Amino acid sequence: MIERATHLQRREPVNEDDASGEGKRPQSGAGKPDPEGSGTRRSRGPGGGILMGRPFGVPVYVAPSWFIVAALITWVFGDQLDRVLPELGSARYLVSLFFAVAFYASVLVHELAHTVAALRFKLPVRRIQLQFFGGVSEIEKESETPGREFVLAFVGPLLSLVLSGVFYLGMQAVEPGTVPGVLLAGLMISNLIVAVFNLLPGLPLDGGRMLRAIVWKISGRPMTGTVAAAWVGRALAVAVLIGLPLLTHTGALGNATEDIGGMETVMDALLAAILAAIIWTGAGNSLRMARLREHLPELAARALTRRAVPVESDTPLSEALRRANEAGARALVVVDGQGDPKALVREAAIVGVPEHRRPWVAVSGLAQELTDGMRIPAELAGEALLDKLRAAPATEYLVVEETGEIYGVLSTADVERAFVEAMARPGS
Repeated sequence: MIERATHLQRREPVNEDDASGEGKRPQSGAGKPDPEGSGTRRSRGPGGGILMGRPFGVPVYVAPSWFIVAALITWVFGDQLDRVLPELGSARYLVSLFFAVAFYASVLVHELAHTVAALRFKLPVRRIQLQFFGGVSEIEKESETPGREFVLAFVGPLLSLVLSGVFYLGMQAVEPGTVPGVLLAGLMISNLIVAVFNLLPGLPLDGGRMLRAIVWKISGRPMTGTVAAAWVGRALAVAVLIGLPLLTHTGALGNATEDIGGMETVMDALLAAILAAIIWTGAGNSLRMARLREHLPELAARALTRRAVPVESDTPLSEALRRANEAGARALVVVDGQGDPKALVREAAIVGVPEHRRPWVAVSGLAQELTDGMRIPAELAGEALLDKLRAAPATEYLVVEETGEIYGVLSTADVERAFVEAMARPGS
């Protein structure tokens, strides 16, 4: 599946996720209902996980939850091997561990398909993460057209189908009932399941993104496509919650009903609940991030900027605040003798100075020196503005006109507040 990420942190007004909506989305997840080195060197990655490599320059992380699933697959597949190849004995768990690793390698190929397509469309990919129930490709921007959106979503299931075919051909070259034959059959079936499941037409699955692209193309509005695909995703979540235990309990999946016991029923219900929760949550995140995308253009530097007054570095804080009050300004810019801006007086530092000490404290002691990254063009808005702030995290930024004239000061807190308000408003 594909879900995108737009990160909003305390000091960086641009946030993670999502699960797969219009914004935080892109991310792409295979097999789920859903910079720091190179090669295979292991290191801790952002948000948890072990860095395993950087194919195509994109870091690949393995989340701690993967080890839980790998252990579960090893145990379950090992029990199946005991019935098919009882002569293996304890070695069956080594074979099943190999299967678990090979399966997640297939999931990685699925995610790399999304990643390569995204890079081909000039969409930055933050990372790939292998985790509980599959993988996620965190693509940081939206596709510009429904056609690209469809292709970006489809390539993952397509690669899984291709892998399933490759493993099927491999089965023809080995003896059935042998370790290679059983492994190839398991990988063929698992990749087929991954492909079919991800083609279901509801967010956050790849099929949901394909449905979104189709509705987007017909309606001309990406938001309409997201709403349709998200509600289909919620319907799928309910269907999985109710239908999966029902199918297994009635033997509709080919299993013998007399072999179904109380523990199997509980496990089926638990698996269905987990899958349904992931799908439902992903669909909801898609709607929220789509709403954010619609309101992003409202985040304009010019509209959010505070009026500022210039003061020289040796100006007492009390005098600087008096001038600001007279001018109706809410920010202070430290300038040199020629009036060129050199630093910004931090709001948090002003609050920390008791009123009786303000006549004796110069503004220079409360200022942060300006860097190139802290100069924001007044015309920036939307995603371009968020990208600029994310590239140079700070609490305040100097907003300037094209002529270099000071327009005012942009506070990260103001951007975050506008961000939250945009998320709270209903989508149109």
